[in-house]
Amino acid sequence: MNDTYELYAIKYGSVQNRPMSENFIGGDPHDLSKHLDYFIWVATNSERTFVIDTGFNHEVAGLRGRKIDRLPREGLELLGIDAASVKDVIITHLHYDHAGTFSDFKNARMHLQESEMHMATGKCMCHAPLRMPYHVEDVCEMVRKVYAEQVEFYDGDQQIAPGISLHLCSGHAKGMQSVRVKTKRGYVMIASDATHFYMNFKDKKPFPILVDMASMIESWGKLKRLGDSIDHVIPGHDPAVLEYYPAADPKLEGIVARLDVAPKVSIA
Repeated sequence: MNDTYELYAIKYGSVQNRPMSENFIGGDPHDLSKHLDYFIWVATNSERTFVIDTGFNHEVAGLRGRKIDRLPREGLELLGIDAASVKDVIITHLHYDHAGTFSDFKNARMHLQESEMHMATGKCMCHAPLRMPYHVEDVCEMVRKVYAEQVEFYDGDQQIAPGISLHLCSGHAKGMQSVRVKTKRGYVMIASDATHFYMNFKDKKPFPILVDMASMIESWGKLKRLGDSIDHVIPGHDPAVLEYYPAADPKLEGIVARLDVAPKVSIA
């Protein structure tokens, strides 16, 4: 069986001029960092396709003050992928920017850590700071998918297909999972929000939205162990991803990056 994948990052939106204190604990609130990008990812080969996360829509962008460039399904169309035909979607966690637009993936089976479902539907949601990153309509839609038997739950690390495995990296979210993908350049870790920026895990500067700082910091070591090198770890929101990696096509520069080939410069 084919266990090696082409791997892409697709930018679908952004937020500009975030204070450093919103990206790094201890950051100066008067200093502005570079902007934060929103991505989904795709691992695909001749036998199967996995979409990793489903982003948010225009309504949520308006509610959150975010800029959306294209819907996630429109980003997939740039690679010739029809969201409605996708059979497998990995949800790294249920925050609003990773777990929306479910109606565009109506035929997909969702792969999710059970602990994340507990977090998003349990007593923690009684507290505003903990429920802030979640969008209740998306959580309710995931519950509907559970009732429709469209969700596969996991309890920790699990291989789900040849060359694709899920790895619990809790901290930012209770059921935060990263995805290990076998590519022609080796094993790449789609960290998602286990690390938002390269600087989070390289310089040990945690992202401020979290449920467990100790677990977040420990997860950075896991990312490095599971990826073939630091150049094989892909953070969830760093605009540098589109600078470091070549575009999937010259027409897609700044939109779709190819992650199964070596970066143009070493991140290390």
